Amino acid sequence: MDILYLMIVCSVSLAAIFLVVFIVYAKKGQFEDDESPAVRILFDDERVKEKDENGDKDKDEKEIGENNKN
Repeated sequence: MDILYLMIVCSVSLAAIFLVVFIVYAKKGQFEDDESPAVRILFDDERVKEKDENGDKDKDEKEIGENNKN
C-alpha cells in the first residue's frame, strides 16, 4: 500500500513539473507560430538547390552505385 502512495506522489509531482515547463515556454512565446512549420514544406529548400548547382550530383550517383554492389 505504501508503494501506491509513492506512485501517486511521483505522478502528481511529474505532472506539476510538466505544467510549470509548459507555462514558462508559453510565456516565452514558444507556441505562437503554429502556421509556418506547416507551410515551410511547400517551399524549395535552398540547400538542395546549391548542392545540385555545385556538381555534387555525380558524387551522389557514385555513392548509389557503390551501395548496390554485393
